[in-house]
Amino acid sequence: MDPMLSEDLNTVDALLAATLDAARKAIGGLDTRPVAARVPEPAVVPVPAAGIGGAAALARFEQRWAPWFSGSAGPRYFGFVTGGATPAAVAGDWLTSAYDQNVVSGDSAAPDLERETVGWLAELFGLGTGHHGAFVTGATMSNLVGLAVAREWLGEQAGVSPADAGVAALGPVPVLSGTPHSTVHKALSILGMGRDRLRLVPTLPGREAVDVDRLADALATLDGRPAVVVANAGTVNTVDFDDLRAIAALKQRFPFWLHVDGAFGAFAALSPRYRHLVDGLAEADSVCVDLHKWLNVPYDSAVQFTRRRDLQVAVFRNDGAYLPPPVGEPEFVHLTPETSRRLRALPAWFSLVAYGRAGHREIVERTTALAGRLGAWVADQPGLRLLAPVRLNVVCATVAGDPTRERVAALVRAVAHGGEAVVTPTVYDGTPAFRVAFSNWRTTESDVDRLCAVLAAHVTGS
Repeated sequence: MDPMLSEDLNTVDALLAATLDAARKAIGGLDTRPVAARVPEPAVVPVPAAGIGGAAALARFEQRWAPWFSGSAGPRYFGFVTGGATPAAVAGDWLTSAYDQNVVSGDSAAPDLERETVGWLAELFGLGTGHHGAFVTGATMSNLVGLAVAREWLGEQAGVSPADAGVAALGPVPVLSGTPHSTVHKALSILGMGRDRLRLVPTLPGREAVDVDRLADALATLDGRPAVVVANAGTVNTVDFDDLRAIAALKQRFPFWLHVDGAFGAFAALSPRYRHLVDGLAEADSVCVDLHKWLNVPYDSAVQFTRRRDLQVAVFRNDGAYLPPPVGEPEFVHLTPETSRRLRALPAWFSLVAYGRAGHREIVERTTALAGRLGAWVADQPGLRLLAPVRLNVVCATVAGDPTRERVAALVRAVAHGGEAVVTPTVYDGTPAFRVAFSNWRTTESDVDRLCAVLAAHVTGS
């Protein structure tokens, strides 16, 4: 055995204790660490010829890299739609590595734990027992899996299997959506269905929600040809929701697969106050939900659901002689793109057991209230302009007057360089803007007030 490996094996308790201290330091310093790191140009370092052992590697990491990591796990990282990691989720993530389970293997209870967790999540989101799911890495992969199953459904209608014959056997594939997320375009590209096949349907006036009547008109032009409809349960800019119930009702008139991108908006189901926004979600043929957003588990974690697990197996089955065949309850190797799968469900299982439905509902309702607090403040500022109502947990705004890309970019940089917070630049309805997304379990009113002070200082100074 390599002498450094042998030494680490003999002193593993000390190494883990030192790592625990480093983690405590990282988590405990989130309130004071700059939220956005100003990263210097890294030096080019060759691969080590000889190892220095785990303890020295930890020391080198803390000296060379840790000071330049962002505070993205903390309460004032409002960029993208990013949760943190709850204490229980961190514990689950550590144990995921410690146990290092192969979720494909039949000699472990790990697959059963994933099935239990998927079932709990389906219940939280109001999905029925007909929906089956699996853990994947994020919304991109969740959307890809759902659309891959949709592609196989299109083949079923035409009497072919794209998984076997190739996507060319389908011919042009009609995909309709109002305000699709960028990951939908990416998934269509990967699946060979084509970015250009996505047909944008007009949205309601002043909204990102699709006009269901115009969607019906678009489906009518297909003359009965099966299609895929991608609906939104929470758009990325304004958290707008398509009328899922009305869209599902169109299936009585037109043949289409309904895929719902509920990356973070699906969590509205946890709150009686907002549950109506996802009414009809259970009618979807496939659903995407991201978990490292509002569930506040570590990157990377998401879940996908579908009603047609048989078609999912047709797409993703792995016929290796060393693998169990996809009969009965199929192993996850037959349900997702990855053959090698870590126990990604464990952090989610820990967080659900630790905090339950009530704890996660509180996170959803508190962070949504904080978004409303910021939105009300922005609406009163002469130097800022609210671009859309605050429907849930995202504030979409811009600078007053002439909101050029340069002016918005300057504001975003000023917020980040001050170290107080991070917000995301965007474009809404052709207007350069910035987004402030609330999903971190630690965020409080004082964090909102600190962001307000930074925004006010920049707007006044400019």
